[in-house]
Amino acid sequence: MSLAVLRSRALAGLAAPEVTVEVHLAAGLPSFTLVGLPDTEVKEARDRVRAAIQNCGFEFPQRRITVNLAPADLPKESGRFDLPIALGILIASAQIKAASLDAHEFVGELALSGDLRAVRGTLAMCAAIRREAGPQHQAARAFVLPLESAPEAALIRGMSILPAQNLLQVCGHLAGRELLAPFAVPPAPTFTHYPDLAEVKGQAQAKRALEVAAAGGHSLLMSGPPGAGKSMLAQRLPGLLPPMTDAEALESAAVHSLAGSFGLAQWHQRPFRAPHHSASQAALVGGGGTPRPGEISLAHNGTLFLDELPEFQRSVLEALREPLETGQIHIARALRRAEFPARFQLVAAMNPCPCGWQGHPAGKCRCTPDQVARYRGKLSGPLLDRIDLMLDVPAVDAADLSARGDGEASATVRGRVAAARVRQIERQGKPNTQLGPDEIDRHARPDAGGAQLLKQAMSHLSLTARAYHRILKVARTIADLAELPDGAPLSAPHIAEAVHYRRGLAH
Repeated sequence: MSLAVLRSRALAGLAAPEVTVEVHLAAGLPSFTLVGLPDTEVKEARDRVRAAIQNCGFEFPQRRITVNLAPADLPKESGRFDLPIALGILIASAQIKAASLDAHEFVGELALSGDLRAVRGTLAMCAAIRREAGPQHQAARAFVLPLESAPEAALIRGMSILPAQNLLQVCGHLAGRELLAPFAVPPAPTFTHYPDLAEVKGQAQAKRALEVAAAGGHSLLMSGPPGAGKSMLAQRLPGLLPPMTDAEALESAAVHSLAGSFGLAQWHQRPFRAPHHSASQAALVGGGGTPRPGEISLAHNGTLFLDELPEFQRSVLEALREPLETGQIHIARALRRAEFPARFQLVAAMNPCPCGWQGHPAGKCRCTPDQVARYRGKLSGPLLDRIDLMLDVPAVDAADLSARGDGEASATVRGRVAAARVRQIERQGKPNTQLGPDEIDRHARPDAGGAQLLKQAMSHLSLTARAYHRILKVARTIADLAELPDGAPLSAPHIAEAVHYRRGLAH
């Protein structure tokens, strides 16, 4: 047999299209040709595969070798094709016999010794195999992959995972001499630890705003002097969010797997990403020649914290506008397009002025009005219009700092947040922050007093139509926390609190 055909997987965003690895041996001068849009990492497989085959005791055929990675118009990257290429050469040269190739898919990077190294994106690849197999998984192929990648892949239930440590073990399995043992799925870790809200002293209003933001999935901007506790509050938001569902956990894990940063300890852990203000646009939203997820996608189903918000490049911040509205980010390159989920909860913090001390009781601020205006002007109106809550976080009094902490624990607040979120899911199937205009009219309708108050706020604060809808969504969340029955109109107190959180955005 001079032709061998095996199955593998590529990565295109979260999609994992099937790749057919065709290996053909022909007479002629010895050569090794890779076709099918391979990038540099794939082309380098020629040297890795040659050394691995020889170091495992096989003979590398001195013939004309052609490896085709189909479909030809799909770009191929990374070293995950090393294993199927090596197996194809051994099968085509009749050094091993394999009768069950159609029942398997193969991924794995080869070391020069023949050992298999972990590859990124195994979770997305397993999900694609299971999805293509249908609900009954009758046609699902067994997935042969490096041992280090098996625990991650096993998070996809119903898969046949066959881990191997080296090329020889895979050859023995295909030849029927020593079958690979299916991976025993370990129990997924269930312990999650978050910083406790009870550790924050004072800041009652900020804690209330944090609870409202967590209950409805709303974005939040805090402004206050250095040391007021803005970062401390933001770090406690993940601990207030409801526990992740299995579907949410799989989505987040798949994104981190693509980035090569997933570990089992992260399973069911709400992501918290806090990039430095020097981060580039590609680092924040994703990109690169081969598109990779950025910080907003790594924060999917969790929190993205942007400290010192005005210090970020304006172009970087403007790139947040689309994902804040849609929950997705689309990355287009000359040859590649990718789409990543980005349903994150934005929490941002900033100083009130360049020096940070404006409004502090000590009177230390010496910034001029023009300096303050330029500093705040770094944030565009369209971006601020997409932030639901904004509040001032004042400096903490010495009396509050010295007092014994007696605030509510995160677990207590999380109980109220989870109950409010359950009401939202039962009523409309999504958190309040995702409501569309028609859904707002149905589920967030104010009564006469609330409508009059909202009309006055629109006039006095010069609010936009987007701000109008966001106030109603926040008011709906406040009503859910107050256990207002579904169908009852929002009252003036609900609207008033939502407008209070919005006032800072109008200036």
